[in-house]
Amino acid sequence: MSRNINRSSSNEKENFKEDNPSLHFHEKMNLLERKKGQAVDLHLKARVDRIHVDGLIRTKDDIIKAQVTELFKAQDFYDIIIHAYKVREKLQGLGCFGNIGIYIDTSHGPHATPEGVEVTFMVNEMRRLTGGISTMVGNNEGSVIVQAKAPNLFGRGERLQMEYSYGSKSSTNISISVVKPFMGSSRHKILTGSVFNTSNRFPWSGFSQCDKGLLIDLAFNPDGTGILKHNLQYEATYREIISSKQMSFRVREQCGPNLKSALRHICSIDKRDSLIFPTTGSLIQFSTEVAGLGGDIGFVKNELIVQTNWTPHEYAANQFFLGGPLNLRGFDMRGCGPRLDGNSLGGNAYWALALHLYTPLPFRPGRHSFGDLFKLHANDYKENMKIFKEDVRCAVGGGIAMKFGNIARVELNLVMPLLFVRNDVLQQFQFGIGLQYL
Repeated sequence: MSRNINRSSSNEKENFKEDNPSLHFHEKMNLLERKKGQAVDLHLKARVDRIHVDGLIRTKDDIIKAQVTELFKAQDFYDIIIHAYKVREKLQGLGCFGNIGIYIDTSHGPHATPEGVEVTFMVNEMRRLTGGISTMVGNNEGSVIVQAKAPNLFGRGERLQMEYSYGSKSSTNISISVVKPFMGSSRHKILTGSVFNTSNRFPWSGFSQCDKGLLIDLAFNPDGTGILKHNLQYEATYREIISSKQMSFRVREQCGPNLKSALRHICSIDKRDSLIFPTTGSLIQFSTEVAGLGGDIGFVKNELIVQTNWTPHEYAANQFFLGGPLNLRGFDMRGCGPRLDGNSLGGNAYWALALHLYTPLPFRPGRHSFGDLFKLHANDYKENMKIFKEDVRCAVGGGIAMKFGNIARVELNLVMPLLFVRNDVLQQFQFGIGLQYL
């Protein structure tokens, strides 16, 4: 089923001027199609006349309009592409669709404008009942999870989900949740109500705990990245602490049932590039919990989590370089080791060994024989111990060496590299002048 969303009448009167009025958007697009191999001008003046959403069956129109109307703000072809992908992310966040495709075409029909395009979203609604079995690792144990979900119950993203998990340390969890999103306002909100029954063992503290309760959660901007998020929660839990064989008296006197009724506020902003192994960005999360609104437990608990991630930069000026007449003969200056686009990157560690045989002139023909072995490595330091057996280079040759006053040493060598890799830069005839030689 296809549903169309047109630009409002107030926007239909907008006038977009072109540098060349005689060449409209459709003619420019056809001209670009005829010029094969030429890139499309992303800043070509364009606007969205109509939006099609194909594949809707149960989903209501109002929730779809709230997600796609920002496409009408686009002013050029580049804006249309960016806004189209943002709308696609919003539609996926509803939890109603499986696959979503985007198609952009020139506008047709009696109400088409010269710069107008039509954007079509091909959606595939999820089945009325889905489920699966998965595994999860968390809280220092592995768990098997059985899930069942009924998405898009009433056409506006509502869903009912049930979950059962069993952990490797005999922990169990059963929960039934009802989720209702509110997409029409500027702030994205999700209301979730859950009933749960959990059982966990804490042998380090000497007791086991069984919880049966209710949790109501109102989340603001839950899917936002890098923006401020809020969670307002109410929890009512009937808890029972069961003693183990080895339990201290202080813990034993707290065994038995109790009722917890608490309000909780969680405020967080997460700008990390990854949840598991972040390399940049920071996380700030502050939570406050107040218990005592009924029940027999009262406390105030605050928790602050601050995390920042920084990756130090590696500069080529701090690396090791090999190659040239002063250290590794037979190779060009800095000609050994990793390279990128013809530039030497250097390495984090290296080893080098040289063997020289000198003879004076003119009693014997000037001959300077040597063999050079070396290794240049640019990976992590954990791999540096492998440098004694991997990618070893070797060069042999002869030449003339002389002292240039008391200032420097001069060498003229003919070198034959024996072991080298593809990216190394070789040089057989070399002239070197310097103080420190290998």
